[in-house]
Amino acid sequence: MATLSETYASAPSTERGRGILISGHAKSNNILYCTGRSVMIRNLDNPLQVSVYHDHAYPVTVARYSPNGEWIASADVSGTIRIWGTHNEFVLKNEFRVLSGRIDDLQWSFDGMRIVACGDGKGKSFVRAFMWDSGSTVGDFDGHSRRVLSCAFKPTRPFRIVTCGEDFLANFYDGPPFKFNMSIRDHSNFVNCVRFSPDGSKFITVSSDRKGIIYDGKTGSKLGELSTEDGHKGSIYAVSWSPDSKQVLTVSADKSAKVWDILEDGSSGTVNKTLAFTESGGVEDMLVGCLWQNDYLLTVSLGGTTNLYSAKDLDKSPLSISGHMKNVTVLTLLNRSEKMLLSSSYDGVIIRWIPGMGYGGKFHSKQFGLIKLLVAAEDEVIAAGFDNKVYRVPFDGDNFGPAETIDVGSQPMDVSLALNSPELAVVAIESGIVLLNGSKVVSTINLGFIVTAATISPDGSEAIVGGQDGKLRIYSVSGDTVTEQCVLEKHRGAITVIRYSPDVSMFASADLNREAVVWDRVSREVKVNNMLFNTARINCLAWSPDSTLVATGSLDTCVIVYEVGKPASSRRTIKGAHLGGVYGLVFIDPKSVVSSGEDGCVRLWNLISE
Repeated sequence: MATLSETYASAPSTERGRGILISGHAKSNNILYCTGRSVMIRNLDNPLQVSVYHDHAYPVTVARYSPNGEWIASADVSGTIRIWGTHNEFVLKNEFRVLSGRIDDLQWSFDGMRIVACGDGKGKSFVRAFMWDSGSTVGDFDGHSRRVLSCAFKPTRPFRIVTCGEDFLANFYDGPPFKFNMSIRDHSNFVNCVRFSPDGSKFITVSSDRKGIIYDGKTGSKLGELSTEDGHKGSIYAVSWSPDSKQVLTVSADKSAKVWDILEDGSSGTVNKTLAFTESGGVEDMLVGCLWQNDYLLTVSLGGTTNLYSAKDLDKSPLSISGHMKNVTVLTLLNRSEKMLLSSSYDGVIIRWIPGMGYGGKFHSKQFGLIKLLVAAEDEVIAAGFDNKVYRVPFDGDNFGPAETIDVGSQPMDVSLALNSPELAVVAIESGIVLLNGSKVVSTINLGFIVTAATISPDGSEAIVGGQDGKLRIYSVSGDTVTEQCVLEKHRGAITVIRYSPDVSMFASADLNREAVVWDRVSREVKVNNMLFNTARINCLAWSPDSTLVATGSLDTCVIVYEVGKPASSRRTIKGAHLGGVYGLVFIDPKSVVSSGEDGCVRLWNLISE
């Protein structure tokens, strides 16, 4: 059996020029955010405690807890809202098709009976309120002509709803049943967010015209504005009230977050503290989302980094957590004094993870763009993207030093390092292989067949090359020449991955036709047969450090662990390890395997011996 011990969660999906929504539940101190088709549930006191809901068919835009914390409503780009329980495996209560286009915000009424949702209506209504159990509409929402970006439900009686959007308006509705009361035309650009204070006495709207305006919660009349002195210099994307309704937190495209003191009568707001936090000063530091929950202030940047500040002590430097936003294609272990994992997603983000701690920092590297392959040695990594270059990048403390670029003449299909003499590497290109020594190309060898995978033995004396025809060819390497030793035929599909075992007595290979094979290196006989239990192509393969276990990760979302010397029927299967497929696998010790995949998460599994 295998148990999930840690999840390193993906970062929230962000979009340039739009705010994103993060919500939470004060009692349990959980927060919700959306990544792709998943809703992430994380605990602020223990960030490694993550659960994921992935039953949506389309990318999710917003998720919110009901006031009692028992239910979560989540909405996606198709206009569907799903309401599901927070306990016993996220049981689905209801599913409603609410709008005809994407939903941008939703809110529960304080008694948990009604939900209001807004977004893009594609010509029909942009806002709808309905009963949470029956889906019947409560009220009529007209008055908007363009996409509605945000909506808010007054948290005390009498009920009120405020909506705001791309037509520069904020609309005020009385109810239930809700009907149009008035339009507020104080902003001169997109109104990005509207929020009621927790005591219901006021609400605030923030806009791309850099203003924040405070209104009376009951009548909708204007009370005051956030002062322009020391104000934001860019669009304000999101706003969140403090639990005591005396302060608000705003985030903006000018890369800063500000805490404002709001006067009791709402006549003005003054800056209490500016939380400017930029690492590189690039666009990825623009802040697009925020949340004030209990003692935590959260800000989210366009690059997906979440900063956690403490409300009691705003001068303390924040705790940063981040993750991948795209498919994590490469996972590799750095064998140093403390174990460290490197993961890279194809958009070029490389992140360090420390088992037991989680996020260990991002590598900021503008030296190469998209990443397809990455191999790590003791003090350098070799990376390759979607052009015909290979980069050798040394480590420089906690970051990368200057990269050496090697042109190999064609797009690399696979890269492998000789671990005992790491200056030697083999790069597979479509027509053959390229041997590298340091940053020099030793030789480019045309092998006369289409190459899909290659590996080199730790001492650099032998290379195994896999082809599109499903054959494995073993070559001896000396200097700049390779000599074919033998051809192994068993696979029925193109080879996807080949790996030597750590003690170099065996090697394993896997193909597109869902089969893996373990071979003896000396006799070249098959050691483990019938490893046919994946149902789709195998993307990755890993050996345990003691060479007794082989794990395969596949497009069918499963990780299967086989034991060498036992029949394949005694395997251990981790079902549904990653939504969309498993793309990276590595063992960190004989009992723990780490996997990564399409959902942007990295997961650590403990293997319990049967």
